[in-house]
Amino acid sequence: MPNLNFIFWGTPDVASDTLEILKQARILPSLIITSPDARKGRGLRLQASPVALFAEANNIPCLKPDNLDEEFTLKLSTINYQLFVVVAYGKIIPEKILNIPKFGSINIHYSLLPKYRGASPVESAILNGDIETGVTIQKMVYKMDAGDILVQEKINILSDETAPELRKRLIKLGGELLIKTLKTPSASGHSPFAGGEKQNESLATICKKIKKEDGLLNLSDLAVKPPSELYNKFRAYAGWPRTFFFSAQGGPASGGKNSKRIIITKASLRDGKFVIEKIIPEGKKEVDYKNFNI
Repeated sequence: MPNLNFIFWGTPDVASDTLEILKQARILPSLIITSPDARKGRGLRLQASPVALFAEANNIPCLKPDNLDEEFTLKLSTINYQLFVVVAYGKIIPEKILNIPKFGSINIHYSLLPKYRGASPVESAILNGDIETGVTIQKMVYKMDAGDILVQEKINILSDETAPELRKRLIKLGGELLIKTLKTPSASGHSPFAGGEKQNESLATICKKIKKEDGLLNLSDLAVKPPSELYNKFRAYAGWPRTFFFSAQGGPASGGKNSKRIIITKASLRDGKFVIEKIIPEGKKEVDYKNFNI
């Protein structure tokens, strides 16, 4: 569909990477909406989101609303945009806003919906030992990730693949599917995003937002939990929060006052056993786990 006038909503790297894929196909939004600048790092300096940086580098107008309130809704409704494309924006977008554009709003979700609706579909697929996942482009409704499916494609999950590695492949696939979707003309002469397949609500599952403490692995788990479960946890949290344990003088601990956080940086599933290979002790450099004295 030539000259589609659309707004792109997104905030983190996954969204800016998708914009780069669109750019290669010479498809760019008329406007970008992202989260406000946030304080990050040790100095807590204000930093623009990756999507805001993309907008600046490519001379695309960019808005960073604090609130998606009535005033902002009215502002958007006065401009004739045909479509909203949403990729990891980070806030719930009100239904009034989703319905503003002529063709509605669509979203890239990195799972085979209705499986893994929510914030951590990539990590959840690995945590649960799935052998396949995929990308869904859906029409957006106010209920989380519950819109009609426009297009969906599967990929296999490699047995030793970490979440960052899998996400990279899914972003590429999602960008390619989005390009095809944006270029597909309407057979009826109406909305090119009409129709779609309704999701089976009885098959819907929800995945939670990941917290830092989710990465905790007690060393006692090595003896009692299935090795594949431990390895899947390492793979799923390899980007953030990473898998870690605590140690203190005299042996393992659970994060007490004198405990030190030990990050597992390399591990494998070998001969049916979960093997920790490399770690980073708190305040030190990476070392071989077999040489580390707890």
